[in-house]
Amino acid sequence: MQLYINGEARRVDQVSHVADLIAVLGLTGRRIAVEVNEVIVPRTRHATTPLNDGDRIEIVHAIGGG
Repeated sequence: MQLYINGEARRVDQVSHVADLIAVLGLTGRRIAVEVNEVIVPRTRHATTPLNDGDRIEIVHAIGGG
């Protein structure tokens, strides 16, 4: 399936839910926010939010500092 992740087209396999994509991208356990087609997906719904060919995903990382 082809997804648009942070504006870049990317082909991914074995991905059916947001949680799968997070795992494939190596972001499991990190502090991130995910938006699918301009809708924020709460962490509690990552495993149940399906992804479809052509979806647009934005992922932002929380970065601490001072």
